[in-house]
Amino acid sequence: MSKAIIKLTYKQVIDASSTTDFEKNVLFASYQEFLLKSQAYNPGNRLKTFSEMKNNDGRSNSLHYKLSFAIGYFIETLKNKIPVLTDNLGNSITFEAPKFELIESDTTTIAEHKVALNYITGELTLLNTIGEYLVLTAGNGEETFTVKMQDGLSISSYQEINSVTALNNHDVFSQLKVAK
Repeated sequence: MSKAIIKLTYKQVIDASSTTDFEKNVLFASYQEFLLKSQAYNPGNRLKTFSEMKNNDGRSNSLHYKLSFAIGYFIETLKNKIPVLTDNLGNSITFEAPKFELIESDTTTIAEHKVALNYITGELTLLNTIGEYLVLTAGNGEETFTVKMQDGLSISSYQEINSVTALNNHDVFSQLKVAK
């Protein structure tokens, strides 16, 4: 197997069945913001759901972005650790960027409000796969860790490391040193 530079994305869906304080806070804050911001796309308050708003006015897709500000504080409390994903030893996986997504909502009840947080890691080196397990390293490559592929986890960026290209680049750098 060739090595590759990858990024992982983990999608955490948050809805009325969510149980942690973090999830409840994100749900409540984003719902309150939805009630406020959705008014611009709901003239006369005749529409109830986010889906209806999207079908009526495509600009309502900006709610994904607008609602993300309401949960910024809660994301900061995570200190860039994905709260629902660990390696096989129980260590937290670090994310580089979160992305908020409004899946569905209803202006009449929070019970229908459903959002997702997509946690995107920095670049990792994929060393090997063993069944459903990814053997990875980050940074300087001194420590490896193993993550099991699971629902919600995806490889969102993949670039194979081509050893021939690496050798060619090394040859170019060697020639540059000689030329000096």
